[in-house]
Amino acid sequence: MERKIMDIKIKHLKLSLIALTASALLFGCSDGDDGVDGKDGVVGVNIDSTSSVQALFTEASVTDGTVTVNFNLENANGVAVLGLDKDDDLRFGIAQLAKVSETIDEVEYNRGYQWQAYINVLKEPGPLPDDTSDLNPSPQFQANVEAASNCDDCLVDNSDGSYSYTFQQNIANVTEPLTIVYGEDNTHRATLELKLPQVTANAHYDWQPSTGATTDIQTRNVVTIETCYTCHQPESLELHGGRRIALANCASCHTSTSGDPESGNSVDFTYMIHAIHKGQDRETSTAEGMVPAPYKIVGYGGSVHDYGKVMFPQKPAANCASCHVEGEGAPANADLFEADLSNTACVSCHTEKPSQTHSSTNCVSCHNSTDTYPGTGSAEKRHGDVLKAFVDAEAMGVAFSNIGLDASGKLKFDVQIQDSSGAAVASEFIETGTRVVVAWDTNKDFPAYSDASYSQRRFKLSDGTYDAATKTFTIIGTTFDMPTDADGKTFELWSAVEVCFNNGGYLVAEINMTECSDKTRSIAVKQPPYQFVWSGTGVDDTMQAAMRRSIIDAAKCQSCHNQENYHYNNGYNCQTCHTSDKPTKESVRGSGDYDKATSYAFKAHEADGHYLKYAGVQSGTVLKTDCLTCHSLQGSDVIGIQLGRAPDRVWNYPNLETKEQAGIWVSSDAGACLSCHQKYLSDSGANHIAANGGILDGMSADDVKTRAAEACATCHNPTQLMEIHGN
Repeated sequence: MERKIMDIKIKHLKLSLIALTASALLFGCSDGDDGVDGKDGVVGVNIDSTSSVQALFTEASVTDGTVTVNFNLENANGVAVLGLDKDDDLRFGIAQLAKVSETIDEVEYNRGYQWQAYINVLKEPGPLPDDTSDLNPSPQFQANVEAASNCDDCLVDNSDGSYSYTFQQNIANVTEPLTIVYGEDNTHRATLELKLPQVTANAHYDWQPSTGATTDIQTRNVVTIETCYTCHQPESLELHGGRRIALANCASCHTSTSGDPESGNSVDFTYMIHAIHKGQDRETSTAEGMVPAPYKIVGYGGSVHDYGKVMFPQKPAANCASCHVEGEGAPANADLFEADLSNTACVSCHTEKPSQTHSSTNCVSCHNSTDTYPGTGSAEKRHGDVLKAFVDAEAMGVAFSNIGLDASGKLKFDVQIQDSSGAAVASEFIETGTRVVVAWDTNKDFPAYSDASYSQRRFKLSDGTYDAATKTFTIIGTTFDMPTDADGKTFELWSAVEVCFNNGGYLVAEINMTECSDKTRSIAVKQPPYQFVWSGTGVDDTMQAAMRRSIIDAAKCQSCHNQENYHYNNGYNCQTCHTSDKPTKESVRGSGDYDKATSYAFKAHEADGHYLKYAGVQSGTVLKTDCLTCHSLQGSDVIGIQLGRAPDRVWNYPNLETKEQAGIWVSSDAGACLSCHQKYLSDSGANHIAANGGILDGMSADDVKTRAAEACATCHNPTQLMEIHGN
């Protein structure tokens, strides 16, 4: 009983103490208004635990040369990111956009606006690689950024996700290592780069210090990163160790005074980007002729980035508008490439001496729109001249008619090339050595190679007869037999016909369709295949053609490849010839080693340039595992990689052990996988395929069709395939 009373007293005492403490706390926290809530705490996420971060500058100012910027950090949901510290990998840059002129032979030329960084270093050449070809080591200035960790009190944390930073570099009177004259009326750009272990953020802020204006000022923004992503994958443009991901930051750091000390090459942004994309076609003129002039940069530890290996797909010439996209949503200075102000872009592609007939590199003194030298024209026109023939040919058409059988039961049809108005084009303007390709079973990946090889299904116009009065060619398919079950099948006629144009160049005023000769060039007339259902004697107009399943998005291919691809440059109907069962071939002609598949899927997946993450310059420009680079979508579903849709298809792959011409025969879904994975396929992977009904050791097409019972699509749906490939 005594123990129980003692417990009650203790409990009462505790409650009294709690009440007194609470009362004291209320008085201690009082703001003078009893009952009013205190200030809310900050809602935010700690910088060490956030999976996303975005930086946004809010203000910048210059006082006596001291630059101060304010910025916020948020995650992807707009929640404040707290706890940024000076010792995080946080760096800042500062540059101005100044008007530049150049004096040549006592004549001053306007070179427009160019970025100039205030923070620069003079760098001596470091270790050189073993192969020093095309390298000219020399000391070079390089634009730089400053690390927040080098200053104890420059970064201020306001504890609410907002921060301020005062630059260590005073910009009022910069004399070392370069003299930079501060102009308060010039646009200035502050840049931020934050590299965390889990995420990276870049930001920039453009303003005019004299007024504080952020709009209606010069920016020299000419391209967007989204345009780059047309061909590049985002991770391939995460540079300098993944720290730099924004074009605005790149442009204000890769300035005209910046160079690579180990190679001696300029790293000015305009020069560098054009030189990289000129790639393996970059040449310079010597007395002995044109010689390769690869653009090389030597990186950390003497590693060489040889951009002479780059195969830029913009053929036959770079279309400026593929990167310099104008129109709605375009950056402010998207049309700057038309201004004829700078020689930098010219010599970056054509090198400092484009031909022996040029005495200087003041290219725009002749190549301009306002005071052009006779017979030259501006850069826009000269590049446009190369492409104008393609534009004109694309507006033309191919018409097929009178489709039927001749007396011997062979397919017979008429073909007419038409100009943009629909008028027939005469044969003298047509390269009659170009062809029309015939195919059937369009919905089943085209004829089996054993039924009719592609060489049996293609016909030169010159193989037919020509009616000059109607300007029509008549072609008879003498080299193949119509399939016995042709009735009701979908056929197609695909044109690889080309028309002739004059070449552009010196003293050529206009590009026009021209009578074919050894001095003209021939351009494909781009026209989708003409598809129809066979009635038994001709076209069955009552039935709709059965379309092939959607696999690739040709518009995605075209966005990178421009006008020329490999051969037969009428779109991307490559599958009509490169069927999955087309025989293997020798990788080196005459070697006797039949170790290359020839199907379109294999060629596309293994193509030089589609595989740069692991070969070539190892840039990852187009990542093989990014299915969306090429494959088609239906809504959000990547239908272009759906399995189980063509069980009748078989593939012919090389036998990597024997390398005999017969190769091996592979079932439908397994063959799709092998187009990438054959040389990397492990025993366990092969066993997994076989256990799920796939055939990897077929002796013939019929052998595969008899035994195959693939169940791949049960587990491997498009979403799962995207995930397993890292998308």
